[in-house]
Amino acid sequence: MNGADDSDKLRAENDALRAELDETNQGVLALYAELDNQAEQLRQASELKSRFLSYMSHEFRTPLGSILSMTRLLDDELDGPLTTEQHKQLAFVSTAARDLSDMVDDLLDLAKIEAGRITISPAWFELMDLFSALRGMFRPIVDTTEADLIFEAPEGMPRLYTDDKKLAQILRNFISNALKFTPRGEVRVTAQMEGADRVRFAVSDTGIGIPEELQNVLFEDFAQIDSPLQKRLRGTGLGLSLCRQFAHLLGGEVGLESAAGVGSVFHVVLPLKLAEDTADAAE
Repeated sequence: MNGADDSDKLRAENDALRAELDETNQGVLALYAELDNQAEQLRQASELKSRFLSYMSHEFRTPLGSILSMTRLLDDELDGPLTTEQHKQLAFVSTAARDLSDMVDDLLDLAKIEAGRITISPAWFELMDLFSALRGMFRPIVDTTEADLIFEAPEGMPRLYTDDKKLAQILRNFISNALKFTPRGEVRVTAQMEGADRVRFAVSDTGIGIPEELQNVLFEDFAQIDSPLQKRLRGTGLGLSLCRQFAHLLGGEVGLESAAGVGSVFHVVLPLKLAEDTADAAE
């Protein structure tokens, strides 16, 4: 009898264990289904956000272009002379429209990157040509500030094979930020070889600097510095995040060194020649 009782007891325990395993398996399957559902919802939400950013960015561009065109026409005094005060007001409108246009471009680039639709177009080019174009681009801004913008001539530097427009956008963001946060002093742009096959571009300034505790988050989306200057010079907080993502697409990396009250150095290190498989993967 004891043997039969033990057998019945063991069978009952096995049945209970099997029922518990079945219940656990059902719970795991339900969990997997819920995770799949949540993943699909996240994918749809991300796709919707990217589509929204792309759509709104395109829609904003047309009226912004009209505003900029009209301010140029008025500033040229084609319809009659303007007073000094009116020229100042037009300059304010034009600057605000350009800032908004830059924000729209940042949002559109973010949408393209998140949707995997960014295009990399590498080509051979001279650094001197890149620096000359950037110098001309910033001349109107520098004329209205007390900071000097200095481009060190990249003498002896070889030609680069990468996407010069993406590189220019990275440096343009670095320079623009440096000028914003350098009320007086200088902003210096340099390029030098790092090893045998990489180039280090650096934008250094003598501005307000960045506290150490904020440096790790600056290259994240929508990150901004909490300072009186930042409150006066609002942006999307996307510029440095896009710099980081563009650098990765070009096979490089970004970084910074800074001390509060002393200044900052933002840099991007890129391969001298973009690998063909890197460009193919980006596209």
